[in-house]
Amino acid sequence: MTDTLPAGLIRAIRRWDLVALGVNFIVGAGIFGLPSRVHSLAGPASLLAYGVCATAVILIVLCFAEVSSRFAQTGGPYLYARAAFGPLVGFQVGWLRWLSGLTTFAANCNLMIDYLGYFWPAATMGFWRVWLLSTVTVSMTGINVIGVRDAASVSNFFAVGKLLPLLVFSGVGLFFVSPASFIMPAAPTYTSLATSALLLVYAFTGFESVPVPAGEVHDPQRTVPFALFTTIGLVTLLYVLIQIVCIGTLPGLSDSTRPLADAAQQFLGNFGGAMISAGAVVSIAGNLNGQLLVTPRVLFAIAEQQQLPRFLAATHPRFRTPHHSIIVSAALILALALTGTFLQMATLSVIARVAMYGATCAALPILRRRRDLLAPAFKLRWGTPAAVVGTMLCLWLLSNSTRQEALIAVVAMAVSLPLYFGYRVRFRTSESCSTSHR
Repeated sequence: MTDTLPAGLIRAIRRWDLVALGVNFIVGAGIFGLPSRVHSLAGPASLLAYGVCATAVILIVLCFAEVSSRFAQTGGPYLYARAAFGPLVGFQVGWLRWLSGLTTFAANCNLMIDYLGYFWPAATMGFWRVWLLSTVTVSMTGINVIGVRDAASVSNFFAVGKLLPLLVFSGVGLFFVSPASFIMPAAPTYTSLATSALLLVYAFTGFESVPVPAGEVHDPQRTVPFALFTTIGLVTLLYVLIQIVCIGTLPGLSDSTRPLADAAQQFLGNFGGAMISAGAVVSIAGNLNGQLLVTPRVLFAIAEQQQLPRFLAATHPRFRTPHHSIIVSAALILALALTGTFLQMATLSVIARVAMYGATCAALPILRRRRDLLAPAFKLRWGTPAAVVGTMLCLWLLSNSTRQEALIAVVAMAVSLPLYFGYRVRFRTSESCSTSHR
């Protein structure tokens, strides 16, 4: 059974649908290359880096859980930043999330075609590449326009499809693990461990998208925190198991460019390599579907708060989805994917996500003092100290960004300012005109 909101959206996303969406966001393509990169930095101590990283990420997730439990509308981090720091900061956070979603989809769509080339080499070249990029984008756009229930069902399918080969890899691989591979010839340095943990933090990104479609979630104040905790728990366990199997079964792990496929080939033969390559395609497809479900809804939320043209906040009269925002976002995604323009903007997603984490953590103590918001369904004990530590952690992560990443983020925010102030003046002018004609 579904309920319709005044805006025309339908609460059709259930608890486990949201968990599947979270899994699709976090488990993308990165895990298929991550084990070798982390091992090259810290060796067997990379398992300790996972513990350090998971602790930091869980702290931020706890802050997200409390803040998200105060809201029942679509928007996620954009909505939280707007409520805590005002419309300008909220707009900047939402704008960065929307742009990073576009570039992430374009980059991952191209990456999926590259993985598909393992089975069909022609897919990576010329006409077939263009056709596949267009077909994937258009078909997923259609699914998301037709209904959020259909999009959620597709997300569930991809979540199961990506988890199965990874669980087979982990479950079978544990029987072939060599304990001698975990002997450390020397203790890792602080720098190598810190760099590994920093790299892993980015591998856990994606959970911030779980609260975005809250306006279409059953009982969002309770469902969103549950989905956040369940997702991060499942992913942490999966990542650690994968790292253990890779370390214990693949000699020369640090030099492997396809660690999961190479490790699977060690104990499952050619079938293992093909299974992991197919799993990568399914995994990325799930991430793409999730991006196209969530990214347009950020645009919808901004328009719903009257910070962008109202037609972007329109919902389809039959399907009750934000069809204009979906189509506009998909058109831009396809243009980026086909032209390769996303390559210059791909690093934006790193800055955007960390900025969202910091803004949400910093918003927690501010929103606690607001009496005009819903009471939180989840309240974090020692929430204010946790928010301070989480904010400081995010500032540390931002300080480790490259000059190029920082420059791209600054340019992206600067480009949004004329749009923000221009539409604000136009909106106020139209409001004044309508008032004077009454």
